[in-house]
Amino acid sequence: MRYWFLKIGFFALLLIIDSCVEPFSPPEVNSDENYLVIDGYLNVNGTDSTRIELRRTQNVNATASPIIETGAQLAVEEENGETLQLSETRKGVYTLPPRQYNRSAKYRLRITTRDNEEYLSEFVNVTITPAIDSVTFKVDPVLDAGVFYVNTHDAQNKTQFYRWKFEETWQYEMPYYSALLVRNDSVVTRQENINRCWRNTFSGSILLGSTVKLSSDVIKDLPLNRVPISTNKLFIKYSILVRQFGLSRQAFEYWTDLAKTTQGTGSLFDVLPSQVTGNIKNVANPHILAFGYFSAATEETRRLTIMPRLGTFPRCIEPDTIPLRCSSRDADECALNTAKLLLTYWGPRSDSVLVAGHSCTDCRTQGGTTERPAYW
Repeated sequence: MRYWFLKIGFFALLLIIDSCVEPFSPPEVNSDENYLVIDGYLNVNGTDSTRIELRRTQNVNATASPIIETGAQLAVEEENGETLQLSETRKGVYTLPPRQYNRSAKYRLRITTRDNEEYLSEFVNVTITPAIDSVTFKVDPVLDAGVFYVNTHDAQNKTQFYRWKFEETWQYEMPYYSALLVRNDSVVTRQENINRCWRNTFSGSILLGSTVKLSSDVIKDLPLNRVPISTNKLFIKYSILVRQFGLSRQAFEYWTDLAKTTQGTGSLFDVLPSQVTGNIKNVANPHILAFGYFSAATEETRRLTIMPRLGTFPRCIEPDTIPLRCSSRDADECALNTAKLLLTYWGPRSDSVLVAGHSCTDCRTQGGTTERPAYW
C-alpha cells in the first residue's frame, strides 16, 4: 500500500513540476539594441594605410546582414600631440593614409556617429611587430586540403602575443570560352576574356598565437588557413598575403575571449551570443556598450604564391547548337534572343552558333573579376 502511495505521489510531483516550466529568453538574446562594433587598429609602419570598419550588432535571431555604420567621424589622437582624421573610403570603412608616427607615443581612437553618439578608446602604446620568417604550404591527405602555416620569432622576447589576418587570391577558368556576343542585333567577336577570373577574399576568423608559456618567443608552423581541395582554389594558381601584428596582453585577452564567443557564429560582425567588450566606451553613457579593441602596432606582411594543380577542372554539359536568326518556329531559341545563354563559337554551319549557360562561360558569375592582380 505504501508503495502505491509513493508511486502516485511521484507522478503527481512530476505533473506539478511540468506545469511550472515556462520558456525563458534572456534579454541579451532578444535585445534589439544596435550596439557599435569597431574592427581595426592604427598601423604605424609608415607604408600602409590604417583601416577601421564600423558595424552594428543584431538580435541573435536576425537573419539579415550586419548593419553598416556610415557617416561617422573618426580621429586618432596622439597623447600631447596632433589629431588625425580618417576618411570614409567605402560604406562603413574609414581609412588613414600612410605617414610617419612617433612610435614611443600613445594613441587613442575617437568616434562620433551620425547620431552624435561619441565613443572614446583608452590610450594605447605602440607594439613593434617582428618580421614574418616564412609562410609555408603542405597538403594534408587526411583533411584532403592544402594547409598554410606561418613562422615568426622575436629575438628580444618582447612580443609574445600575435594576431594574423590574410587575404587569399586564386585564378580559375570556366569550362567553355565565350568568343561571341550579340550587339545591336548582330553577332560580333567578344573583346573581353570572361573565361578567366581572379577572386579575392579576406579571412573572417580571429587568428591568434602566444609564446608566453614558451622558453623563447618563437611561432613555428602555426596553421593559418585550410583550403579544401574540392573548392578547386588550388587547381591553377593561388596566392595568400599574410598580415601579422603584435598585441598587448590586454588586447590578446580581449581577442581570445571574442574568439571563444564567435566560434559558433563565424566572425566579429556576426551575431554575438554573449557580451565581450573592449577598451572603447560611450563618453556620455558607459552603459551603452561598444564592441572592439583599439590597438596601435607595426604590421608585417608576407606573400606566398603557389601552383599546386590540386582539384579538377570544372565540367558542364556540352554547348547546344542554335540558329543564328529566329524564325516563327524557334523564336525562343536563336542567337539573337539568348538572354539566358552566352555564345561560345560559330556552329557547324554559317547560320548557327554554339551556346552555353552563364555559369559555364562567364567567370564573373562566381564572384571574380577579369582584371589580373598587379602581383600576379
